[in-house]
Amino acid sequence: MRKMMLALGASAMVLPSVMVTTTDADAQRRYKYREWKGNDGRWRCRKPDGTTGLIVGGVAGALLGRTIDTRGDRTLGTLGGAAVGALAGREVERGTSKRRCR
Repeated sequence: MRKMMLALGASAMVLPSVMVTTTDADAQRRYKYREWKGNDGRWRCRKPDGTTGLIVGGVAGALLGRTIDTRGDRTLGTLGGAAVGALAGREVERGTSKRRCR
């Protein structure tokens, strides 16, 4: 057990110092924003669809709804909280994108 912990500690100290270098072509392939100019000359963009916010908001809303609804079997509070949290999380994620489509 001691040897394993020493090995894990040593690897944790060595791994951050290993630097992965990228070539110029790799650095140019990734864009900061998902915008491009289409074949027709118009600008296009891809906005987040809100799936991550939907899931995180649903789980958080279900937990919050369960704690608020203290009587009975708490099913109604859990389902209601999940629905409200999912809608709120989706709108927050879709509304906080840094760039807007033109």
